[in-house]
Amino acid sequence: MEQMAPYKVFISSAQAEFAVEREELYQYLKKDLLLKSFFEPVIFEKLPAASRTPDKVYLDEVDQSQIYIGLMGVEYGYEDFAGVSPTEREYDHAGTRKLERWIFIKDINGTERHAKEQQFIQKVTTEITYKSFHTLEDLKHEVYKSCLTFLKHKGLITTHLFDDTYSQSATLEDIDEKKIQNFIRLARFKRGFPLSESSTVKQVLEHLKMSKSKLISNSALLVFGRNPQFYFPTAIVKCAHFHGKQVAKPIPDHKVYEGDVFEQVDQAVDFVLSKISVSVGTRDQSNQAPIHYEIPRAAVAEAIVNAVAHRDYNSNGSVQVMLFTDRLVVVNPGRLVPELSIPQLKIEHSSYPTNPKLAECLYQAGYIERFGTGLGEIYRLAEEFGLLEPVIDLTEGFKVTIWRPGAGETVTDQVTGQVVDKYRTSTGQVSENLRRILIVVDGELKSSEIQTFLQLKHRENFRNNYLIPAMEEGLLEMTIPEFPNSSKQKYRLTEKGVGLKVNVDRT
Repeated sequence: MEQMAPYKVFISSAQAEFAVEREELYQYLKKDLLLKSFFEPVIFEKLPAASRTPDKVYLDEVDQSQIYIGLMGVEYGYEDFAGVSPTEREYDHAGTRKLERWIFIKDINGTERHAKEQQFIQKVTTEITYKSFHTLEDLKHEVYKSCLTFLKHKGLITTHLFDDTYSQSATLEDIDEKKIQNFIRLARFKRGFPLSESSTVKQVLEHLKMSKSKLISNSALLVFGRNPQFYFPTAIVKCAHFHGKQVAKPIPDHKVYEGDVFEQVDQAVDFVLSKISVSVGTRDQSNQAPIHYEIPRAAVAEAIVNAVAHRDYNSNGSVQVMLFTDRLVVVNPGRLVPELSIPQLKIEHSSYPTNPKLAECLYQAGYIERFGTGLGEIYRLAEEFGLLEPVIDLTEGFKVTIWRPGAGETVTDQVTGQVVDKYRTSTGQVSENLRRILIVVDGELKSSEIQTFLQLKHRENFRNNYLIPAMEEGLLEMTIPEFPNSSKQKYRLTEKGVGLKVNVDRT
């Protein structure tokens, strides 16, 4: 049977450094109209005198609690005979006892932390999620949010998730029937989706539990909406490419992608692929030489899909995709659920989707292979391709960093002596895209075949940035030019294209 409230909350920290915060949190949990009904705070200062040693008292109180709150700052605190502080002992004991552990790290604005405190923080941040705070009010706010999340998971308070909330103004007219049909076609192929393409919009939404009576859920608008940004302006993906290791102007290229979640993912992934290096494999298996991106496409896609699927859509922030000289960074305004820790993300784990109905649609369409494996796949692929281990940072939102090959190396221009982006081409981005056309086109191919060989998914992006420029440059031609829209239309290299391909294949 589910435990009834109150839940005991053990507040742990270096006592002297956080004397004010400990007392304030204690009083806050005692007096807040909602929280006091569910939580009972515990701090050492309020415990009655006992014959037990302080160390024994600490751990006994942890044993009797259900939640551990750890405050971390500058000081490590008193050290026992083994050189370990009570705070760290309590943290470890709470982990052994499988307690909820909520960690709040104070932003110390450049002040140097005690060396052991730094080590302790490093250990904590590689194990579980945490939040930063500047002021006492920040701390209270973060604790309040953690309490609400806990109560929601326990079913003690009810609230609708974002993608399970129904819009009071949207109607079936806001749903794009063509998007529904495309989804069915893809989902039937990928997962054996039971409905046919002749199904009505209403039938599909009801099957996916995205409508109720005449109301449409937020998730339906994000997945199938004609104009999702009309209802959710910040539900976008911002992409930027930088020629250094920091965010700095001028920005060589940046895009803002709108549309439904599938369009956003496809365009963002294609953006990254167009900026990173490509190598050509051998023709051992077929006449078509495979291409290999320096960061495997699957890893790029997993990071971006994860951000779109699990972001907090109530936030005013957006998903950001940033490519630097040494790394790809994908950030979303979300958080790691309390049930998971960072080490667990590296392996197959249970799934706790922030937006379950949205995630279900991405799964049905094949954008998510299996629930609970996405981030682990990024780690696996990085190891397989010889890349440094990816990094997850929970300081602000949920940030995933995937390292590019040779990350950490310094490349210097032989003429100017300046550090340069080792992946930047001297001929510009369009020329690089044309080079990729030359690499993959061998014989006569349909446009969809060329797009597939390049591992690109967004059709308009492919046409506008690859196919049409290649034709305008005289490198590619139609096999049936008199009927440009023919279903039998294919493309082949021109004489000029063939000549350039010989040079490209040698590089």
